[in-house]
Amino acid sequence: MAPRDRRCGARMIAEFQLDLARMRSAPVASGPVLTGRVVACDGGLIEVAGLPLPVGSLGLIDNDAGAECLAEVIGFRAGHSLMMLLGDAMLLRPQARVRALGQPGEVRVGTALLGRAVDALGEPIDGGPALDLPLAWPLVGRREGALERASVRQPFDCGVRAINALATMGVGQRLGIMAGSGVGKSVLVDTIAGHAVADVTVVALIGERAREVSDFVNRHMAGARRGGIVVVAVPADHAPNLRLRAAQYASAIAEYFRSQGREVLLILDSLTRVAHAARELALVLGEPGAARGYPPSALAAVTRLVERAGNSARSGGAVTGIYTVLADGDDTNDPVVDTARAILDGHVVLSRELAQRGHYPAIDVPASLSRVMDDLVPPAVVAAARRLRALIAAREGGRDLVMMGAYRAGGDPLLDEALALSRSIDAFLTQGRGEAEALGPSHAALLALLRDA
Repeated sequence: MAPRDRRCGARMIAEFQLDLARMRSAPVASGPVLTGRVVACDGGLIEVAGLPLPVGSLGLIDNDAGAECLAEVIGFRAGHSLMMLLGDAMLLRPQARVRALGQPGEVRVGTALLGRAVDALGEPIDGGPALDLPLAWPLVGRREGALERASVRQPFDCGVRAINALATMGVGQRLGIMAGSGVGKSVLVDTIAGHAVADVTVVALIGERAREVSDFVNRHMAGARRGGIVVVAVPADHAPNLRLRAAQYASAIAEYFRSQGREVLLILDSLTRVAHAARELALVLGEPGAARGYPPSALAAVTRLVERAGNSARSGGAVTGIYTVLADGDDTNDPVVDTARAILDGHVVLSRELAQRGHYPAIDVPASLSRVMDDLVPPAVVAAARRLRALIAAREGGRDLVMMGAYRAGGDPLLDEALALSRSIDAFLTQGRGEAEALGPSHAALLALLRDA
C-alpha cells in the first residue's frame, strides 16, 4: 500500500473512532420521539401540526428525495408550529413527517472551534474533520445584570494607525464601522482581524458573497494566528433565519471564551444584513413595518446582539465588538445606522469621497469618535488627537475655496496650519493594505506629527 493511501486510511479510522466516542457520550432520550405533519407551506414558512416545540427549536422534514430538510420554529398559531426552512422548499409535500432535533435554544461550543470555519449550525465548511463540541450554550446568550459589566479600562490595539491614535478603542468596547457599499469596510475588517491583539478572534461573515468568505478563510486560516481565530460564515443566498442564527452563534462562541477569562475580539460583518434577516422573518410573521420598512423587532434584534459584547466582572474576560454597518444609499440616518450609533460605544465613518481619492483607510476623522478614548490614553494624546481633528476639519471645510484659488493665506490661521501640514497629515492617516501599526507607535507618531508642526 502506498504511503499516501496509508495516511488516508489512518485519517479515516481516526475520524471513525472520534464519531464512535461522540456517539457513546451523547445522551439518549428514553421517551418517544416527537413528530408532526406538514399542513401548509407558504414559501419558506411551514405550518406543522402535532409538534408543539418552543421557538428556536430545530426540526427535520422529510421530502420526496428521500432526504430531510432542516427548519427552525419561529412562532406558533392556533396550536400549529410555524417553521422557517433553513434551505429550499423543493420536493416538500403535504403531510410530510417532521421530527424534533437537538436541544431547543442551545448550540454546541468548545475549544475545538479554534482554527476552524463553521456555518450557523456549527458544521465545518473548511473541509476539516467533524468537531467534538461537548458543551451547550444558549443561542441568545446568558443575560448578565448591568452591574456585572466591568468598565472599559484598558486600551485595545486594533492595528490601524488612524483608529489607534484618533479613536482609541478599549478592551470590551463596542465599535461600529459605518459606510456605504464599496467604500472599504471589508478590507478594513480584514486588516483588523489579521493584526488586532486578542486571545481569541471570532469573525462572523453574514450575507457576504461566497467568494469573499472563501478568500477570508484562505487568508486567515493558513498563518500563525490560525489557532486563535474562529470563522462563522453564512453567504447571502442562505435563508434569513440562518443568517440571523449565524450572528447569534458567533456571539455565543465569544461569550463562551469570555467565560473562561479570555479577551475576545468579535467582528460581525455586517450588522445591517442581520437586521435585513430579522426584517424578513418579522414580515413573514405578519409584523407591520415601521421605520422605513423595518419592524420594531428587527431593530430590537440589533440592540440585543450588540449588548452581548462587553467586559465581564465575574470571569475577568472581555468581548470587544466591532460591527460593520451598511448605510443604504450612503444615508447615515438610515434606521439601522441610527440604532447602532445610539447603542455602540463609538463609531468609525468611512467616506466615499476619500475612497475615490485613493485614501485608505477612507476614515472620515471628524465624523468618527470613540466614547471611551479619554479614559484610556494620556492627556497629551487626547489633546493631540483633538488638535489634529480640528486641523482635518478645517482643511476639508476650506477644500473647495483652496481648489478654486479663492482663499488667501492669512485669512484663517487654523486652515493655514492645516495646509502646511497637509502632506504629513495624509501620510499619517493612510496605511497600506495588510500593514499594521501597534498602539504605542501610533500615539508616538501622532505626538511627533504635531510637535514638528
